[in-house]
Amino acid sequence: MKNDLASFNWVAAAADVVPDAAVQNGTRPDLTLAITRGASRLLTDMGFALVPEFTLPNGRRADLAGLSRKGRIVIVEVKSCREDFTADAKWPSYLEYCDQFYFATDTRFPAGLLPEGEGRIVADAYGGAIIADAEVRTLAGSRRKAMTLSFARQAAFRLTV
Repeated sequence: MKNDLASFNWVAAAADVVPDAAVQNGTRPDLTLAITRGASRLLTDMGFALVPEFTLPNGRRADLAGLSRKGRIVIVEVKSCREDFTADAKWPSYLEYCDQFYFATDTRFPAGLLPEGEGRIVADAYGGAIIADAEVRTLAGSRRKAMTLSFARQAAFRLTV
């Protein structure tokens, strides 16, 4: 599930997507959107169906949730800057609802802030690369069934609204 970061020429350009002056309330909205788009493109290329802003059973919303052809569930939390990461302590509550968890950042994000064992995707608006594999947690069958049903329902409701 790992991609070679060196094979992506666009990664070096990701540092200039949004100037530091664009930081608003601890986040960079344009950069967040670009990272989300790139991570989405990567996961789609890997065969995942995606639902952005996926509501979990605990009421939290994951930035991206992916469902593989084999039913594996991946959650991605997008972080645009240090302040975005340090102000948000809810990501551990996502772990019980996925087989793998990734942070998606740009190239300038200080990787030392991220906890060990969780995956990292580096992305910009054009694509992404997995540069740290996520720990594999296997969901219990009943949790997987409930999450898959929730995934299907949330995706279907977005098509009908």
